[in-house]
Amino acid sequence: MHDKGLATYYVNAQIADLGMSEFMVDTGSGYLTINEQTLIALQERQQVQYVKQLRAVLANGTELVIPVYAINQLRIGNCTIRNVEAAVFPARTRQILGLSALNKAAPFTFSVDPPELMLSNCAQIADLPLAQPTLADATEPVVPATVGGTAPLRP
Repeated sequence: MHDKGLATYYVNAQIADLGMSEFMVDTGSGYLTINEQTLIALQERQQVQYVKQLRAVLANGTELVIPVYAINQLRIGNCTIRNVEAAVFPARTRQILGLSALNKAAPFTFSVDPPELMLSNCAQIADLPLAQPTLADATEPVVPATVGGTAPLRP
């Protein structure tokens, strides 16, 4: 885990076989969040399954209807977490390591001095190599429509 200043901490993690991505650690977020670009790449590899929609209230008070998908696996260091629910946010928004992933690895310890994230209940896969990043260049995501036919990821 590393500190980017202003009390924000990040970890490098790998979703399925997409390669390493940076995630902001946010214990106030109920869900792991990924962006549309990551969702498209996971759909192409059949590494994700649609679960439901939820109504999210952002920190600024804005409400969005957001799809939630189950991701086959998330790897943080040598820790592999399987079947993690992830909320999908528009475009190339910052990805967040939230409680839907952290709770699966509980008990966990989040320390700021020194910056460290320690996970407990996860599969240890020390000998598997990490895949190289390969993200899709598609422009339109494949996401379910909300009731009334509007896309859930457009503000």
